[in-house]
Amino acid sequence: MLNEEICKLRDKLNKSIEKNDDYSITYRLSIELDELIAKYYNKSKKREKELNKK
Repeated sequence: MLNEEICKLRDKLNKSIEKNDDYSITYRLSIELDELIAKYYNKSKKREKELNKK
């Protein structure tokens, strides 16, 4: 799920950095990764709140 997407995108970002890709590519990948991580934490917080209600 999100974990897998995060890992794949992180690997893609790392490869982009290693290859010295154009900055715009690396930056775009970084932004995408940040967005996925934010989604992951938001889902985790939501799940935690729901569990605490029970």
